[in-house]
Amino acid sequence: MTAENILPVILWIYLGVISIVGFILPAVDKIKAQQGKWRISEKSLFTVSLIGGSVAMYISMRLFHHKTKHKRFMIGIPVIIVLQLAAVFAVWYFLLQK
Repeated sequence: MTAENILPVILWIYLGVISIVGFILPAVDKIKAQQGKWRISEKSLFTVSLIGGSVAMYISMRLFHHKTKHKRFMIGIPVIIVLQLAAVFAVWYFLLQK
């Protein structure tokens, strides 16, 4: 496999892993909140969203009804998704289009 061929594979693996993490974190945080235990910080949740787990994080939040009353999350995560889509489009349009 050449370097040109392996980069997309690595990218898809990364996105898969970060999406799994993004999906699991809100569920774990909800369970910990219900049990009165140590919680996952909001900074960590937003960081995972920023580095690629935003769609999975949003789906998980809605599915488990976690952080859905917090405007910071219900507005912030979709804004991150839109910005990530814009970045992907910009990279595709300006760098990859031949």
